[in-house]
Amino acid sequence: MRIAVLIKQVPATDKVKMDEKTGTMIRSEMESELNPLDMYAVEEAVRIKERLGKKVYITVISMGPSQAVEAIKDAISMGCDDGYLLSDRQFAGADTFATAYTLSAAIRKIRRFELVFTGERATDGETGQVGPSVAAQLDIPVVTYVSCVEKITDDTIRVQRLIEGGHETIEVSLPALLSVVKEINEPRIPNLAGKMKAKSTTVLTLTADQIGVSLDKTGLSGSPTRVVKMFYPKLSRDGRIVKARDVDTVVDELIEFMRKRKLI
Repeated sequence: MRIAVLIKQVPATDKVKMDEKTGTMIRSEMESELNPLDMYAVEEAVRIKERLGKKVYITVISMGPSQAVEAIKDAISMGCDDGYLLSDRQFAGADTFATAYTLSAAIRKIRRFELVFTGERATDGETGQVGPSVAAQLDIPVVTYVSCVEKITDDTIRVQRLIEGGHETIEVSLPALLSVVKEINEPRIPNLAGKMKAKSTTVLTLTADQIGVSLDKTGLSGSPTRVVKMFYPKLSRDGRIVKARDVDTVVDELIEFMRKRKLI
């Protein structure tokens, strides 16, 4: 069984810088890490490999700048087998649709996968759209908010997914894409052997030409959604300090203050 895990490298700090002209994130010279929610997808893929044995092979795929290789190596150190980085200037500024288009093209190019895992969402975008969009473009079943993998065979997989007020059990045919939530497992800490394997593993970089994508469907130029305006919110407080000591005066002034602002 071939399993693909789609991951993303995200900023490791809340001090994110944005390009006000393009509305995209400035990722250069920014401390980054493997998206925390993708670690659950990596962990679940590795657990399936441990459950089914050597017949399972796990490939990590990510799109981003050259430094995203480190996130792929982090996933390999957890137990994945190899990795591919999609890196090309043409991919820069992609929205979720263009990103999914590029990832799905890479999946078709690399090999046939019976199962694709993604995290629930990326912490820098918070959309949760890429996984389902990849499944749609690959024309395979998708199950979101997966909290448990119950059973897997050569042809089907049965899972539980979180829904409002409980869980839902779904069985789908393979190949399929699963978007998992953090309730599914507890990601492991890589051991020395895993770290040594990641260090010695060569991550292959694929460009737009190598995966055969249409340039008008990738990157900023191929993104149907755009950030047309961005600004940093300014916090302002138009408060008033009441220095009266007696409660009645304080209450009267508070009521008057709220009336002027039509709050009551």
